[in-house]
Amino acid sequence: MDDNELTGRLVCVFLKRLGWQPRLVSTGQQALDILAQEPMDMVLLDLRMPGMSGERVCRCIRDDMGLVHLPVVAFTAHSMPEEKARLLSAGFDDVLIKPISFQDVRRLCASRGKTPVAACA
Repeated sequence: MDDNELTGRLVCVFLKRLGWQPRLVSTGQQALDILAQEPMDMVLLDLRMPGMSGERVCRCIRDDMGLVHLPVVAFTAHSMPEEKARLLSAGFDDVLIKPISFQDVRRLCASRGKTPVAACA
């Protein structure tokens, strides 16, 4: 299990503890496929996924699928303020910085205020 898979599973454990029903996928295309079939209340996207980047998946969610109000959160180790600003201007609603803690995920979920269903890619 590589670091990305382990971190993805950890986020899902935290989300479950908070009452969410996360769906963990391995690729951006899988995330897009799930979004085409099921409503989600939030999407966490690792920026480095096989096949397509998290930024490209975010653009597909916003532009191709028209899901402009769906919260999409970048999941990254890049913590520089200019990187966060770039991600927010690229269409992400928030940035979750690795390494993560339960408190980070709780803060993120508390700011959403919706039915707890999320896809983690």
